[in-house]
Amino acid sequence: MSEAPKSTAMTELLSILDLETLEHNLFRGRSPQVGWQRVFGGQVIGQALVAAQRTVDPLRHVHSLHGYFMRAGDPKVPIIYEVDRIRDGSSFTTRRVVAIQHGHAIFSLEASFQIEEEGLEHQKPKPLDVPEPENLISDKDMKEQYLQNAPKIIRQYWEQDRPIEIKPLSLRHYLTRDKLPPEQSVWIKATGPVPEDRAIQAAVLAYLSDMTLLDTSLYAHGRNIFDRDLQVASLDHAMWFHRPFSFDDWMLYTADSPSTSGARGFNRGALYSRDGTLIASTAQEGLIRVHSAE
Repeated sequence: MSEAPKSTAMTELLSILDLETLEHNLFRGRSPQVGWQRVFGGQVIGQALVAAQRTVDPLRHVHSLHGYFMRAGDPKVPIIYEVDRIRDGSSFTTRRVVAIQHGHAIFSLEASFQIEEEGLEHQKPKPLDVPEPENLISDKDMKEQYLQNAPKIIRQYWEQDRPIEIKPLSLRHYLTRDKLPPEQSVWIKATGPVPEDRAIQAAVLAYLSDMTLLDTSLYAHGRNIFDRDLQVASLDHAMWFHRPFSFDDWMLYTADSPSTSGARGFNRGALYSRDGTLIASTAQEGLIRVHSAE
């Protein structure tokens, strides 16, 4: 019985990523009604990528995307995605997408697609001595052991049914004010089946790539995104898709933060399959404002 909500959460995500076609180059997306005040950034990235994919030859696959968040998304109203077909070359295709709500742009994306080609190969190895996900505390046990006395906003975040399960290698960041090295690793896995379609898989990967990343820049300061005196929001997001992958198993998401300055935190991430294959790389800068306690 416990698997039903998880499967339903992934089904809902796939439905949200299945945009409605309104007109040539024009698409409409919706948001889940889960009570959040703003749209999750990963959702907008994923939907914008889907809009771009709808205008690209399916034999060309996304290899990079770069996006900017301009306004908080309103989950109560649809998001309109307008695609600009910038270029169709012999090997590469480029698209620009603007997400619009209430007459204003809330997000912009540029994505590049490429035909399959052979070439030189190398990758940065997966970190050593990382415990396997089966040896970490389960999502259910974590909620029972740690969330009972957690602040309400943290409980609301972790207790909702989600399409993606996350197993942090350490929960210390959420339980103490200790200043820690600005780096983290989490195992991440889809909680329901994802179709064997590279376009859909890329959109789901883009969705989950926004999870936990910005949090990394707060480690060095003994803070977390749930602190009430912090204003934290993604400003931009970049992603590079290196190799085909599968959602059949856990993936390791590693991140580090080289710098925080100017009320901004910069973070870098890497997604590995369990066998150590580097799937994708990410980078994100986020707004981090500290407000005076009232």
